[in-house]
Amino acid sequence: MFSLLRSKSFGNVAKTVSRIIPQLRTYSSPMVNQAMQLQQTEICADPPSRALILGVYADEEDKYDTGILTPSAWRYNVQKTGGRMLDVLRRSGPIPKRGETRILFGIEPEKVPYYSAVAVVGLGKECLGYNSYEVIDEQKEAIRRSVAKACMDLAYLDTYSIEVENCGHAESAAEGAALGIWAYQELKDPKSRIGIPTIDLYTHKDEICDIEGWRIGLQKAAAQNLTRQLQEMPSNMLTPTAFAQTVVEVLCKSGVNVEVKVEGWAVSQSMHSFLSVGKASCEPPIFLELSYYGTSGEERPIVLVGQGITYDSGGLCLKDLQELVHMRGDMTGAAVVVAACRAIAGLRLPVNIRGLIPLCENVIGCNSFRPGDCTKTMNGKFIEIQGTNHEDVLVLADALLYAQNFCPKFIVDIGCTSGYMRNALDEAACGVFTNSEILWQQIKHASMHTGDRVWRFPLWNYYSKLVTSSDATDVQNYGIARGGRPCKAAAFLREFVPCGQWMHIDVTNVMVTNGKHFEYIRQGMAGRPTRTLIEFIAQTICKDTAPKANPKK
Repeated sequence: MFSLLRSKSFGNVAKTVSRIIPQLRTYSSPMVNQAMQLQQTEICADPPSRALILGVYADEEDKYDTGILTPSAWRYNVQKTGGRMLDVLRRSGPIPKRGETRILFGIEPEKVPYYSAVAVVGLGKECLGYNSYEVIDEQKEAIRRSVAKACMDLAYLDTYSIEVENCGHAESAAEGAALGIWAYQELKDPKSRIGIPTIDLYTHKDEICDIEGWRIGLQKAAAQNLTRQLQEMPSNMLTPTAFAQTVVEVLCKSGVNVEVKVEGWAVSQSMHSFLSVGKASCEPPIFLELSYYGTSGEERPIVLVGQGITYDSGGLCLKDLQELVHMRGDMTGAAVVVAACRAIAGLRLPVNIRGLIPLCENVIGCNSFRPGDCTKTMNGKFIEIQGTNHEDVLVLADALLYAQNFCPKFIVDIGCTSGYMRNALDEAACGVFTNSEILWQQIKHASMHTGDRVWRFPLWNYYSKLVTSSDATDVQNYGIARGGRPCKAAAFLREFVPCGQWMHIDVTNVMVTNGKHFEYIRQGMAGRPTRTLIEFIAQTICKDTAPKANPKK
């Protein structure tokens, strides 16, 4: 009985379904087709190919601050979006802080927007400026950090073109953008590389365009990126010979003359201190001499000396593995000098420059120099080698003596001379040692402008006595006592600067960055202090802004 009822009911249901299905198909077909079309449109939609970066000011301590757009951002907000951009920005959450960015999509009313993505970056308070306690221009640093963050985020979206407003200082905006998008990818599969968009200055007919400031910022950033590229190259690919070839290719196109001097020349100059470091390597040592003439040939040059140890194993006093990983960057001083010379030539600064770069490798071999050895420098002084892992000062000593042949205005040497700088300053600043108050004030002022700070360390006779107290030799490369390694390294170098103004910059602690403290530099080699050195040289030739010595009373 129950089976009969069930069979009848199922028959009725089947008939009903057979009548409804054609109607459902007729009704649902347009909806399904529309959904399919929308899905297909979303799948095939092009990524944001053209982007714009604008700024907004806000008090970071007040989370309810609704923000004030920069003049360029306000003009775009009114003329292009009818006020919609600011409304969307405020509805999307708190106003971005310094170093933060918020990307807005499709805010222009046209169906095909001119900018498919607009990144609004936080610039902090509108009244930011020089902070004497932090020794930095906070406004310029905020621009670099925020613009770089926006460019990085947009690059991950495969954006091929980015326009950046000046955010109040075009030079800093250019630096942040160019430094932020750069990445070392030469040895990576092109399919897996991060896209590098083109960057340009966003301009409007109703505002003044600081194209010169933008150009200067790009030149400085390109110089620092060149330093980073040289630092990142593996030491088996960037040997002293390869480094010399690269420098010739890079600088000769820029109007900088490059002389490549071989080992025989160094022997004829009695550079035994320099030659002793590279004895164990199968790569011959090379000495580069760079020349740039931006003014009269009779003008005394500024001499830049860059330490060029393309790999530093520590020699027989082998370094720890954690240090060895980054020792391809021990030629940071040389890379900084090369990049600075190219930027100076590109900016056509009216100054004469001589760059001296001793290149070699410090490795282990049957001919390695040993602790306890003694070597003779160009001026006849004997050096006792107490440790082969402190060879940096040995390389710089002969170069400093050779620099005296050019009757320089002053000498600046850059090198990684003491790992203890990391304990002293971490990544915050480079260590500076100088016998000139004028040079210190100038580089301090330059670092304040670039955001790549420096800090002065003592160059007292106390440390000189620690490296000259031996009864057997004139100088020791370690000296006595355990502490004060960076200061003793500088005191050692001062023994080879007979007269004149001189400054030593220790860049050991800023060679590598973790990518967190400076948002505009990705994790890896940092390229510092290239921009500070360029700005420093520019300020030394600008008599109106260069600091003056205190008048004698």
